[in-house]
Amino acid sequence: MPKRYYSFQNFDNTKHVRAAIREKPISHKHAREISLAIHGLSIEKARDYLLDVTNFKRSIPFKRYKNQVGHKSDPGTMSGRYPQKAATEILKLLDNLESNAEYKGMDLDRLKIINATVHKGRLLKRFIPRAMGRSSAKNNALIHVEIVAQER
Repeated sequence: MPKRYYSFQNFDNTKHVRAAIREKPISHKHAREISLAIHGLSIEKARDYLLDVTNFKRSIPFKRYKNQVGHKSDPGTMSGRYPQKAATEILKLLDNLESNAEYKGMDLDRLKIINATVHKGRLLKRFIPRAMGRSSAKNNALIHVEIVAQER
């Protein structure tokens, strides 16, 4: 098993709490836009926001990957989407972050997300058989998501 490192520097065990998921088969682009959207929010606000995304009530604003993404009527959102699969995985990560904070004895109401990072993981290379003995590539990119919260 490889040793995993976090990308967040200057981690202080007394005021920071962190959680990560490794090698999940979700979209890198969706996870990146979600991490930008929840950065700076409290855990409870981030959870409510992602629950609204899964229920199609609020959209995630797409800032970088926005080619041919439709506009939404959400205030402050020009182009956006409702990435349900990535939102449910990050909701599980927020639950893990909250339980880590409870274990450390931190006040959950004073926690703010100060870092949410998404990295590409392994690439699973496979193929799909096609007609006349040919094949096409079917590659799945796995991702890593890390969240760090600070007690303020």
